[in-house]
Amino acid sequence: MGVRLCVVGAGVAGAGIAYALRAADVDVTVLEKSRGVGGRAATRRRNGRRYDHGANYLKSTDPRTADLLDAIGPEGLVDVTDPVWLFGADGDVRPGDDRDEHKWSFETGITRLAKRLFARTDATVRKTTRVESATRTTDGWTLQDTDGAEHGPFDAVCYTPPAPQTAELLAETTIATDIAEDVDGEDLEAFRDAVASVPYRTIRTLVLGYDERIERPYYALLNDDREHPVGWLAREECKDGHVPDDESLLIVQMSPAWSSEHYDDPLADAAAVAADHAADLLDSERVRDPDWVDDQGWRYALPDDGIDPTAARTAEPLGLFVAGDWVAGDGRVHAALWDGIETGERIATWGGGR
Repeated sequence: MGVRLCVVGAGVAGAGIAYALRAADVDVTVLEKSRGVGGRAATRRRNGRRYDHGANYLKSTDPRTADLLDAIGPEGLVDVTDPVWLFGADGDVRPGDDRDEHKWSFETGITRLAKRLFARTDATVRKTTRVESATRTTDGWTLQDTDGAEHGPFDAVCYTPPAPQTAELLAETTIATDIAEDVDGEDLEAFRDAVASVPYRTIRTLVLGYDERIERPYYALLNDDREHPVGWLAREECKDGHVPDDESLLIVQMSPAWSSEHYDDPLADAAAVAADHAADLLDSERVRDPDWVDDQGWRYALPDDGIDPTAARTAEPLGLFVAGDWVAGDGRVHAALWDGIETGERIATWGGGR
């Protein structure tokens, strides 16, 4: 019998793991706390509109990505060709230079990436299942969820949530003494500390909808000095299939400092602030008065650093793997994707199965 693997988290890293193992002798079960897949590469639908309110696109930074998109099916793929411009603390907008990079989403939204990866596999994905703890004995790994159900046994487990959540899970991970002898206890403790120390940015996204088109010569604006209350502002209408032709939809991601301070502010108050800043950046009074608003908070949105790659593999002899953008050290969709795929490839050759 092949390896029994449990992946905690159905984000892009988890999808990459499953995809890498699609032809391997590995039985993959994915436990996901939410009702969907994709993690922060998330898409919301509202009244005929689609919008990517977390990660906005998949970049072509890794040269392997274009071939992967062809392999999983390019149907409905959207290449956002309008450029990203820049602004600083003073709010002055200026051209940027991202001409050599592709920015991909899908007509149905960026969440389609994870859905399409999983669709190419035989993985079992169990949604609305929040893992609370894990135990490793001679029989393998058993995971407990918050509803009291047990899952397992598995030969290996891979944690893919953001580092702070993975650190919480590691604190509730028990390894039998006779099993733990395979890895030095101090190394395991250092591993847990290294995961817990990865710094993260909090981001609150405000979505502003307008019943008329607001044209600009760019797709998005990026604050490049981290000194403005807005970190990112994107025009979702630049993505085919997302917004009706006569409408505009702005994705306004507030800075980490603002987001942390105002994370729980009422939607109306937060949206009014975002709309005022967006109006100033776009030089449009119309933008101050959106026709509808939405929001999403991301407590652990982006890692500001990553765990040492060697430290990340400390517990792999015990069948305990980690993967994600925080392992790659780059808070980008492509980084999470390829770290997941590379982790899956290691699991395929891992010698700890039965």
